[in-house]
Amino acid sequence: MTESARPADAGIEGLVIDHPGFSRLFEWLASSSIGRSTFDGLRRRTAGVAEGRVLDIGAGAGHNFAFYDPARVTSVEAVEPDATMLGYARLRAASAPVPITLTQAPAEALPFSDASFDSVVATLVFCSVGDPQRGLSEILRLLKPGGRLLMAEHVRSEVGVLAGIQTAMVPLTVTFSGNCHWNRDTAEEVRRAGFAETRIERKAGGLHPIILVEARKAG
Repeated sequence: MTESARPADAGIEGLVIDHPGFSRLFEWLASSSIGRSTFDGLRRRTAGVAEGRVLDIGAGAGHNFAFYDPARVTSVEAVEPDATMLGYARLRAASAPVPITLTQAPAEALPFSDASFDSVVATLVFCSVGDPQRGLSEILRLLKPGGRLLMAEHVRSEVGVLAGIQTAMVPLTVTFSGNCHWNRDTAEEVRRAGFAETRIERKAGGLHPIILVEARKAG
C-alpha cells in the first residue's frame, strides 16, 4: 500500500542528489541472495520492531518496507535524497504491508513537525550522511518523548590496521559509492547526540563491521 508521494525536495541548499550508477549497483546487490542473507536480518532488527508512526531515513530502494509489521506500525514516512533510489522505492511502496509516503529529502533537513514520530529507522544510511550530528539532531527533534531510534550501520573498525585501510579507501568510496565513508565512527556519533539511553551491539567485523543501535529520546 502507498499514499501518493510528495514532490521532490532538492536537498540541502538546493543540492540535487543522484548517483544512478551506485544506485543500480546497490539495488542489484541488496536484491541478490547474498545481499538478502547479509541485510535481511538487520532489517528485521530495525524496521521489523518499529512501532507506531515511523520515519524511515535514507530509505534507499525501499528494502525495509516489507519488514514493517502492520500489527505494530500505523504508517511510514520514508525519506531518501537520491532520485534514482526513489524510483526503486516507489515500486516497493506499492506492495508494502503498511501505508508508505515517500519524500525526497536529506537526513539533515527533514520536513516534519517536532515530536511527530514514535520510531525512527535508519538502515545503512549514516555512512553517507554529509553531517551526521545534524542528522541525529533532526531525529531527536522529530521523535516523541520516549521514542526510539533503530539503526544498523557499517562503521569504523576497532582494529587499527583495518581502520587505516578503511580511511585509505574513503576517497574512492565517497566518489563511487554515493558518499559512503567506510571509516565513520557512528557509534560515537550516536553517543554524542544526546539520547537518554543508547544500546549498541556489534555484529560483523573485518573491513565492514556492523553495529545495531537502539537509542531512546528522554521521556
